[in-house]
Amino acid sequence: MEVTASLFLLFLLPTLLFIALAIRLISSPSSSPSSSSLKFPRSFPIIGSYFALAANEKRIIQWSSDLIQLSPTASFVLHRPFCLRHVFTGNPATVEHILKTHFSSYGKGDAFHISFEDVLGDGIFNIDGHSWKFQRQVASNEFNTKSLRKFVETVVDAELNDRLIPILSKGARNGTVLDVQDILQRFAFDNICKIAFGYDPACLTESLPEEKFARDFDEATMLSSQRFRMPFPILWKIKRMLGIGSEKRIKFAMTEIRSFARKIVQEKKREQQLKGSGSSSESVDLLSRFLSSGHSDEKFVIDIVISFILAGRDTTSAALTWYFWLLSKHRHVEDEVVREIREKPDAPIFEDVKDMVYTHASLCESMRFYPPVPFDTKEAARDDVLPDGIAVKKGTRVTYHPYAMGRSEKIWGGDWAEFRPDRWLEKAVTGKWSFVGRDSFTYPVFQAGPRICLGKEMAFLQMKRIVAGVLRRFRVVPAMEDGIEPRFINYLTAKMEGGFPATIQDRVE
Repeated sequence: MEVTASLFLLFLLPTLLFIALAIRLISSPSSSPSSSSLKFPRSFPIIGSYFALAANEKRIIQWSSDLIQLSPTASFVLHRPFCLRHVFTGNPATVEHILKTHFSSYGKGDAFHISFEDVLGDGIFNIDGHSWKFQRQVASNEFNTKSLRKFVETVVDAELNDRLIPILSKGARNGTVLDVQDILQRFAFDNICKIAFGYDPACLTESLPEEKFARDFDEATMLSSQRFRMPFPILWKIKRMLGIGSEKRIKFAMTEIRSFARKIVQEKKREQQLKGSGSSSESVDLLSRFLSSGHSDEKFVIDIVISFILAGRDTTSAALTWYFWLLSKHRHVEDEVVREIREKPDAPIFEDVKDMVYTHASLCESMRFYPPVPFDTKEAARDDVLPDGIAVKKGTRVTYHPYAMGRSEKIWGGDWAEFRPDRWLEKAVTGKWSFVGRDSFTYPVFQAGPRICLGKEMAFLQMKRIVAGVLRRFRVVPAMEDGIEPRFINYLTAKMEGGFPATIQDRVE
């Protein structure tokens, strides 16, 4: 029976794909529909709303966000092929329901786990249940140590002063157009590799070398994301079975990554054996900490460290890329950030940037528009009914949508489209600004509930330290045609399509 069904699918899918291609060519999907013409996609037998999905695959973030705004409940159901339903929501009550109140009912699920297993293995971002709880507790213990925070500060400051600032200074002197997104990704990759492995890939050096580990990591995460979003997952599974195309590329990239990671783990083990157990409490990078605390299983350690590289590399670089672009379009905000920076010492340390309230608010406002993870998907482990009235069957995907929520008039008011950091601030009787945050279900940029980001505070400190170091000395000026807005694209994290070309100008006192 299973063989017959598989053969049927093999004959059916090419026909469906041919029809879909024909409709895409006729409908010219490259043109974006106006808000007046936007409507919920039509569903057909067997293939569901595949035609609408195919037509909007390159603008899935904006398309699904528009549909959420169109819905009275800020939620809608998308019908995937083979009668599978997929819920998208920008409703804070529903976000709280899936991320906190009914947390145990909404996990990563089998589809996500299988799609990302080659990259993340059984690491913390790819599992549920007892294994997740155990890894979360281990990671939480390490993240809450003062010695790790101090180590992070040292790593970030060294990368900022010894690599980032000199490259920007050279760019300013020569009038060179730099890809700021690429530079920030290199900065973040060097940082997270030092913090996670104690290894320096030196991506952000003057020659801007191509780092094979970083390139393989990029390709593996991109292709794994494409796996998860395929309307017909059987296609990538067949390619994996045959070892062809994108599946061959994933296998090659992950063989290289895991081989490299395994060598580092083995070297760390030998290093600790030579030093003896007495030095374990002084371990600094996460890998050393996991090994010295008794977690010596090689696969477990590799999985969890690779997970943290993924989390720490692209999120902060994505947030800062869009932040510098937004500041370039809102000079009055940039002037206020610079004024706050200059109230601090010439080289503000982490303790100083904690008090940069306006800068903190401007980062929150930037991530409201361009969250590093624009949407995130859970899978229902049992039947349920969401607060917005949508019935959910076991196995249904439920996607909460920070990108759409940041653009919601219901949440942010009639001025939601304005870049206004002061919406996060209130002035005390003393005349000083104080930060007023939003609850994490209204602003789920760092997730919420039990899975809320462990590195949230550390990420803010790093971002503010980088902003202070860069904007004190330079202006970042986009080298784009007037009126051209960069395109927001997403794999596991958001990027600026084609990079962020900009010139660096010395700031005049």
